[in-house]
Amino acid sequence: MPQEFNVQQALKLAIQTEKNVMDFYTMAAEITKNPRGKKVFTLLAGEEREHAGHFFDLYKGKDLGTFDEFMATPPGKDTAMLHDLKKAIDDKVHERKAMEIALREEEDLAKNLRLTAAKIVDPVVRSIFEKMAKETSDHYALIESEYAHLMGMVHETDIDIFVRE
Repeated sequence: MPQEFNVQQALKLAIQTEKNVMDFYTMAAEITKNPRGKKVFTLLAGEEREHAGHFFDLYKGKDLGTFDEFMATPPGKDTAMLHDLKKAIDDKVHERKAMEIALREEEDLAKNLRLTAAKIVDPVVRSIFEKMAKETSDHYALIESEYAHLMGMVHETDIDIFVRE
């Protein structure tokens, strides 16, 4: 059954989603001691902020305040990703757990965004959800690559070395 959002509802949802994920990556960067992992989380937080800005520029509502004001609001307490990360911190778990949470959440989010997009009739609104799904899949690939490196798995940049040996 088709699900309908108007363009402004879709944009507001996209902005909030990007901010929630940015808040997660910001917190993950703060707890990560490994400089390479910290750099990945910081990069992802910046990209999420940038994505939110693209959607914010199109949003006509005034209920969020300015972009900087909205992005500076405290993280939502009901965000599953942040809840899982805080629990991991309480358990004294490190960046590996943060990356595992990020992988799971990015994969679920991309799947849900694609399913939602498939149900939307309005092509403009559908394209917003499709764009979010693509960006989410790109982030999954980046995290997956860094996770493999962290775990000592063969990294894609090492493939040529192993094939030649």
